[in-house]
Amino acid sequence: MRAIETTGSPASAGAEGAGWEAILAWRAAVRRWAAPPLPAVGGDLAELYLPLLRHFAEHRTLVVAHLGQSLDGRIATASGASQWITGEEDLLHTHRMRALADAVVVGAGTVAADDPLLTVRRCPGEGPIRVVIDADARLSRDHRVFDGKPGALHIVANDAPRRPFHPAERIELPRVEKRIPIGAILAVLRRRNLAWLFVEGGGVTVSRFLAENALDRLQLAIAPVLLGSGRPSLAMPEISDPSRGLRPEMRRIELGRDLLVECVFR
Repeated sequence: MRAIETTGSPASAGAEGAGWEAILAWRAAVRRWAAPPLPAVGGDLAELYLPLLRHFAEHRTLVVAHLGQSLDGRIATASGASQWITGEEDLLHTHRMRALADAVVVGAGTVAADDPLLTVRRCPGEGPIRVVIDADARLSRDHRVFDGKPGALHIVANDAPRRPFHPAERIELPRVEKRIPIGAILAVLRRRNLAWLFVEGGGVTVSRFLAENALDRLQLAIAPVLLGSGRPSLAMPEISDPSRGLRPEMRRIELGRDLLVECVFR
């Protein structure tokens, strides 16, 4: 597949901009429970996004996770530094995925380490609801993810301590074996009509979604860098035989110098 280019002629840039606006218009119509035909876009936009739109048009739910990692499977150094492992093209793709999603989901560890905004800034589009999984309610109100529109949901265990004057809406769910089951989180989000979910990290949270068979697709953006040590992208339960490993269908798309590998589970 062709690499996404960051430069080009004004005509090609304009065509991509018009194509992205057509995708956003389709997404807005689907949010109104309309059933429009898929947008007529081509090139890189078609390769990246039409399979996702087609899946959502058919099933009306979609859970996609994304991680940016090194060639040796690290999403951060041992100290937790992760900006910027992947390049500008993957950052643009990440913001586009946020714009398409109803909600972006992250774990408490990612918020504590990176203090992300999780808003849409690198492309046209509206920001998603921010969902933070924080079973022990250890995050304070000071993190940027809890500020601004369209708001944030703070998912905690029903036995977690309460923090006064927290700006996010608190959703309490029961623990099962010290964790909040991913299925319970998906159920409460879907009751709120948050059907397209973008799970943006970190590795522990994405691994839990994967281990609990909750992902439709997993996107791994692999940067041409070797870190040698650091935090792994995925940490799954041990298996004794390679034949028991997951072998999903895959798509491969070049994002500048990065390689996006998309695992298709459903």
